[in-house]
Amino acid sequence: MVRPGNKLLPALGILLVTGGFLLLAWFAYLWFNPKPSPYQYQLVTEGGVDKFANMRLDAWPDLNIRKYEVKVPEVDNPIAIVHTANRGTGAPVLMTWEGRISEPILALDGKLSELTTIAGAIAKHAPKDALILSWWDTSRQLKLLIGSDTLFSNRVGEPLIIPPQWNERRDAIIKYEDKFWGAPASADERQKFQRFADAMVAEPDAGAKILRELAGPREAFLVVHVTDLYKLGLMRPAHFDMAYKVFPMGGNMHGLIGYLKSWMQDNKYETYALQSISDSEVRAYFLRDAKSTNTLMAQTLPFTNTQPLDISALDLVYQHGGYWLYRVPIAAAATN
Repeated sequence: MVRPGNKLLPALGILLVTGGFLLLAWFAYLWFNPKPSPYQYQLVTEGGVDKFANMRLDAWPDLNIRKYEVKVPEVDNPIAIVHTANRGTGAPVLMTWEGRISEPILALDGKLSELTTIAGAIAKHAPKDALILSWWDTSRQLKLLIGSDTLFSNRVGEPLIIPPQWNERRDAIIKYEDKFWGAPASADERQKFQRFADAMVAEPDAGAKILRELAGPREAFLVVHVTDLYKLGLMRPAHFDMAYKVFPMGGNMHGLIGYLKSWMQDNKYETYALQSISDSEVRAYFLRDAKSTNTLMAQTLPFTNTQPLDISALDLVYQHGGYWLYRVPIAAAATN
């Protein structure tokens, strides 16, 4: 006679084995079907520059413009409003990013009028065959607007600006961004971008030499924007100790400056630079130590203890809003 307990044991074994297969199948599903990007670009409208008259892109009538909302399923309102531009079937280029939340996500706000002005200044002051050195996103914008020969023509995608709670979906975000924007940078271009970052965290003379190394014998110009401070801080935190904070812009500028200095001292930062975001807000970028202050990036922007006019490693050519344009001297030989 077979006891009831003997029948139960094989049944339990089968159940455990089946459960094991189901668990493996679930892990396989998660492996091959990871969580999607936590946000989506949703097209709102598109058309020519005449349809987007407020962008004031009349000088570039052949551009195609698209407006997107960046939507997160759990949030009713968009977290950002985005405008892209391209020609023909070319990959889209980010032209404006208007964040609707306090923390930067994916990109930082900027003023399109400042971009078009600096583009015009480059067309005026730089020879047509000059090489433009700038952050990869600025490079793509300038190439689209004025056809400049830029060190970076494609999308490098660094740094990835996401909140900590999205880190578990980092791979999905990168995949989604690559698909949406296209034009991925080659391995060589990515390597050059790392070298460009090396230049910007180096001391001014050493950084200028690296820029000359990247440009070769060609005449070259450097374009920096105040938002590059934030991006460089994310990429090279060990070399560039940066923080930022948004402050309301009231009618009393002296009161704001006093509050900024007090906040800086309380948090043991050494210096700060300002970016005008809108008529009602400014973003302050703070550097903690002398090492960060004595970098090529910091020296090319107006901090409280540095002035671009004082930099000797580069020649200041033009400034407008948050953009600064420098000529890279040929004398800065490629030695490092």
